[in-house]
Amino acid sequence: MQSLLVQQSHDFPFEKIAAIDLGSNSFHMVVAQVTHGQLRITGQYGDKVQLAAGLQDDDTLDEASQQRGIDCIAQFAQVIDDLPLGSVRIVGTNALRAAKNRYDFISKAMDVISHPVEIIAGREEARLIYVGVARTMDHGDQKRVVVDIGGGSTEFIIGQQLEPILTESLHMGCVSYRQRFFPDGVITKSNFQKAVTAARLELLSIQDDYLDEGWDVAIGSSGTIKAAYNIAVENGWSKKGITPKVLKQIQKELFEAGHADKINLLGLKPERKSTIAAGIAILTAVFECFGIKQMDFSNGALREGVLYDIMGRYADTDIRERTVSYMLNQYHIDMEQAKLVTHTSLSMLEQVKDSWGLASLSSEDILRWASLLHECGMGISHSRYHKHGAYIISESDMPGFSQQEQQALASLVLRHRRKFTQALEFRFTKSDQQDLDRLAILLRIAILLHIDRKEGDMPIFTLKADDKSLHAEFLPGWLDARPLTLANLQSEADYLAMAGYTLTFK
Repeated sequence: MQSLLVQQSHDFPFEKIAAIDLGSNSFHMVVAQVTHGQLRITGQYGDKVQLAAGLQDDDTLDEASQQRGIDCIAQFAQVIDDLPLGSVRIVGTNALRAAKNRYDFISKAMDVISHPVEIIAGREEARLIYVGVARTMDHGDQKRVVVDIGGGSTEFIIGQQLEPILTESLHMGCVSYRQRFFPDGVITKSNFQKAVTAARLELLSIQDDYLDEGWDVAIGSSGTIKAAYNIAVENGWSKKGITPKVLKQIQKELFEAGHADKINLLGLKPERKSTIAAGIAILTAVFECFGIKQMDFSNGALREGVLYDIMGRYADTDIRERTVSYMLNQYHIDMEQAKLVTHTSLSMLEQVKDSWGLASLSSEDILRWASLLHECGMGISHSRYHKHGAYIISESDMPGFSQQEQQALASLVLRHRRKFTQALEFRFTKSDQQDLDRLAILLRIAILLHIDRKEGDMPIFTLKADDKSLHAEFLPGWLDARPLTLANLQSEADYLAMAGYTLTFK
């Protein structure tokens, strides 16, 4: 049996790919041509949406900020809507993670763009930022700390070459801190120092671990740090990037201006005036807590990381495969049983993928990973292990997975036994929910066909699927020789009937 642990390599199928970053401060898109495994950026687009500014006291996005975001996405759609599925990744970050009505926003976005919108966890955002930096700056074997100050969060990564070692995301950003400490645009030493102190308190949770790990070079990426770097260069304040002296000079200029509208700094774009004081306060705290003497700037960050991640998913470098392999070892999963179930579930998918509309590579991946991990909850207890497994998957840090992918996996693991109608709180689109229902049916039946846990006992059968029905036909006498399997299939037909599906077999 061929290895089912690692996705078989696929030739990269796209000539053009794109990454869209739905950030808390700005929305950005980068489009690239792929030639012989190399990326060539052909277009960059962006708009200062300030989505985080629309977060209300009840943690919902107001209509105005949502509309700004949708208008921007509609503009992006003009450029990339003709690209095939899989060639574009749209990732939402801190503001969408925090918004209780994020799925309402995603639904509106899907009305104007034909590619799925994902929400990524903070540490996954940090990992992708590091990929973007590491792929665009070569520091040899030197360890680097990477800092990315966004609108609603700040990401910190220590890594070496292409591998991140520590990743973290803290809830502080230039938009959220502007609203908290500089709401009317007034800049004083007092409110600036309050912002620095608040940031230092946030940093306490990671300071010791990062200082213990250590690094050789400090790199900054994205808006605030790019602005600070440009100010330093344009004003001739430093030839070594950002230094404590540069930050002191910027602070002096901010205090003299006294208000965001009156800032007049060479190298600072007008649209960044409203958030620069908050961003510099956070950066000052980072320099103080980490003892940074000099920080360089990287043009590569989240968007570039997403582009390289798209390419990695079609090679042997898909980080999601490593994550699944780690979990298989972590939770001591019975690999022989996992492989049997996986082989059968994928065989079933191959037979019904066209009639059930499950022909995409992502359907195959999700089903394969769920088949491998469906018993991960047994490490806690056999009783209700499907619920334990769903909790493990939904709450774990899973590098490479978006929140939607992670919750899809958790949903399949939850529903692989007992009541088919069990559900997570996570909201899927109607189309995704139908796909998950059908994948769950295939997983459930594959598990039942291996209920005796006998190695090498591979069932031979044909499947026919219609909208709400599935018929399985086995070799003559196969089911008669397995009364336990037959009884479980009969019970399964009852479970599925409660969800409106018809299962027949002979």
